Amino acid sequence: MHGGVTEDFSIAHHSTPRPAAVAVAVVIALIAALFSPAARADHVRELAQVAGVRDNQLIGYGIVIGLAGTGDDISAPFASQSVVNLLKNLGTTVDAKQIRLKNVAAVVITASIPAFAKTGTKLDVQVSSIGNASSISGGTLVQTKLLGADAKTYAVAQGSVLTGGVSASGSTGSSVKTGSTTSGRIPEGALVEKEIPTTFVTDGAVKLTLRSPSFAVAAKMTAAIDKQLGEGTASAPDGGSVVVKVPEKYKSKTVELLALLEEIEVTTVRKARVVVSERTQTIVAGGDVRISPAVVVHGGLTIVVKEAPVVSQPKTPLTGGTTAVVKTSDVEVKESTDTSVKYMPGAATLADVATALGTLGLTPRELASVLEALRTAGALEAEVVIQ
Repeated sequence: MHGGVTEDFSIAHHSTPRPAAVAVAVVIALIAALFSPAARADHVRELAQVAGVRDNQLIGYGIVIGLAGTGDDISAPFASQSVVNLLKNLGTTVDAKQIRLKNVAAVVITASIPAFAKTGTKLDVQVSSIGNASSISGGTLVQTKLLGADAKTYAVAQGSVLTGGVSASGSTGSSVKTGSTTSGRIPEGALVEKEIPTTFVTDGAVKLTLRSPSFAVAAKMTAAIDKQLGEGTASAPDGGSVVVKVPEKYKSKTVELLALLEEIEVTTVRKARVVVSERTQTIVAGGDVRISPAVVVHGGLTIVVKEAPVVSQPKTPLTGGTTAVVKTSDVEVKESTDTSVKYMPGAATLADVATALGTLGLTPRELASVLEALRTAGALEAEVVIQ
């Protein structure tokens, strides 16, 4: 039997809340308790980052050796070619046509080098197979250069690869696999060989870039910094950044200045937003979410498709016919007759919103449609994000 359910109307037809609806109400109520709609204080370090202080991505190509017959085969020749080049650099000449390796895999290595990383700093690296190796678990990455976007070498990586997956197979062809065995990590597997210059003071000023651009947050941050360091120290050229002039007493103490800036508290108001994940059927609401009085009606239309095999035989024997299996389908449409109108009073706080939505008795999937309909009707004062 195959079935499908289509519900696209703004209607509620359950007088008793379902367990899923109660769970939704609990989630929203917990968020209401954690994030009050009233203004709250955040540190500057949580709202912004210093322009110019950033990570940089590195990438490299190498080989993993020591695999237990799970490496690339002859159909992925670049692994063998890499082994030939490696041995040549080490002073050994071999014939590439004679190499038949199954314990070597070609991989790409990626890493991120943080700002102010000094020579000798260790980095975590990610190793991923690019051939047809079935597993790189237990292998060892041969020393590999890690390049930046400018094609210059900034680190070298080497070490044993750790994977989070396990695979096993039997002689009859049966196998089992959990997680990924073709990618893994090498904790602290790379060493920084070249530092990346970082400049965060330009023309005697430090620029803070907001993680979530907002005119209100930029204005409040400017006022908070001026209160701490003096009037006119900070300015907001737009809603995504705040420029701070370095005071005279901090000309040679920019690190102390940035440490002070990060600890300054800024009073902000969270943006009203409701995030709906249809994949996991999760609904999370935060900020100053409000609902105006509204009438909600929800009805369901169910389509059931039944398929059953029927054996068809010849009407008379010895006629040369054959017995066949014929599929028959029965399509049935059912529309719920148990419908009722639900009145939702105005909800001024997020806790009130949780209570009002909980009375509808809807599943997360149904509630997502109702929330979107409420926003379209202008009854929900929040941004609805569907993932």
